[in-house]
Amino acid sequence: MKNNIRVNVIINIIRTVVLTLLSFITFPWVCRALGDNQVGLYTWANTFVAYFLILAKVGLPNLAIRECVKVRDDKEKLSNRAQTFFLIQLVTTVLSFGLMCAVIFSVPQLREINSLIFILSINFLAGVFSFEWIFIALEKQFYMSVRSIVSLTLSAILIVAFVTNPDDLYIYAFIAILTTVITSIVNCYYVRRYISFKKTMPYDLKQFIKPLAVLCSLTLVISLYNQTDTFILGFIDNSKAEVASYSVGIKGVDIIIGIITALSTVFIPRAAYYFEKEDKRFFNNLNRYSVNICLFVVLPAIITMSVLSKEICGLISGTYDYSNTESGYLNAPYILMILSSMMVTYSIGDIIYGQILLPQKKEKYYLMAIGIGTVINIALSIILGGFVFKKNPAIGVAIGTMATDVMVIAFLISITWKWSKQALFNKNNLKLIIANAIILGLSLGLYFPLNLLWKVIGISGANAYLLQMITIVFIDAIAYIVICFLLKESLVYSFSKKRKQERIEEENLNA
Repeated sequence: MKNNIRVNVIINIIRTVVLTLLSFITFPWVCRALGDNQVGLYTWANTFVAYFLILAKVGLPNLAIRECVKVRDDKEKLSNRAQTFFLIQLVTTVLSFGLMCAVIFSVPQLREINSLIFILSINFLAGVFSFEWIFIALEKQFYMSVRSIVSLTLSAILIVAFVTNPDDLYIYAFIAILTTVITSIVNCYYVRRYISFKKTMPYDLKQFIKPLAVLCSLTLVISLYNQTDTFILGFIDNSKAEVASYSVGIKGVDIIIGIITALSTVFIPRAAYYFEKEDKRFFNNLNRYSVNICLFVVLPAIITMSVLSKEICGLISGTYDYSNTESGYLNAPYILMILSSMMVTYSIGDIIYGQILLPQKKEKYYLMAIGIGTVINIALSIILGGFVFKKNPAIGVAIGTMATDVMVIAFLISITWKWSKQALFNKNNLKLIIANAIILGLSLGLYFPLNLLWKVIGISGANAYLLQMITIVFIDAIAYIVICFLLKESLVYSFSKKRKQERIEEENLNA
């Protein structure tokens, strides 16, 4: 069982890394081709659509995963659950789309860009037929990985080929929704291997009304929590240039968070399975393992992105001279540094929700945390973005978001202390903190001498940024692995021959 989890984790990480590389090709291309105003406009419109996308899902995917895991060995019952959840999502999607149309034609700023919004809304209309939660519940990681890589590779090729100037905004929007459409078509065909669309049992909708009501509320609040900063910033900044800076700054953060949250497709169904079987030992070990992976990835990512924030944002946006006040995306490096802490807070919060609260049917506590956090985030974004940092609203909004995230994770840890303390506070995580403290010192020690070296030998602009990143990341990565190995950090040490030999000897002794 543990080996299966490890294989699924490795497959998922490979998928996420490939998709990250594709993102690093397409997003900088789009930033350069469309410019900061058009990128800001697209981000703002996409944020608006995201509210209704999440409303259409009403929290159904997580509930569907949990319920489908329970019956995944019985095809007839699994088919019945799949049909039930499909009908629910079809109804909620139609209602959400109708509500979105009403809002668009009621708000002048939205009515002006209704064509762009309607193109992007194809995303959640097509999503009704994706059945992604079935494949997550059945742990079909290999299939999902291959499908995602193929569809996003095609999308990346089309973006590079057809998005070349600011007038191609609508072409970019069409290509952006292509991935969801391809996913839905392929999933509809492939899902028939595991379920039947023929009705053989009555639909019991009543048993899902109460949990869906809680998850629907939670979904709406999470949507507000995740998208409020960008949406409020769009109203504060009429040019939408600050929205573009914010989207570039948060891009690196989103990538690392995406890697960790993508692992939920591995851990959520398994956590639900262990808790259902009342296997507390495996349940605790699973949570500890997932937090171990999370901290192993996010701690060095925070250090690297903070130290190299200027280089990362420069390579993404094409801004190489931050002394030129007329250049776009000037605030992006500061935003990246401010929001980098979210890689820990948001990722740990997602683990607590998906692997501790959700299997125990205690979603209401997460709803409480995110609900309070949303109110705080809105207030801080308006105060800091609109008044305190009036000339640089994106920085104010970023500070408000960071502060809110810290408060939310503190609350979540306190209410799940029985389960989370073992996963968060242990000797192995202390080793990771020590290793990353050394990496921080190493990164700062390398940064300024290397920066001076590029100037002395006449390398500047994109080449200097790229060399700076590659050199520091390469040295940091090797040093990090070596330090973790010397400290006998469990994730790294588990792959060593010595550790494998010790494990064999332990098994022989136990036998």
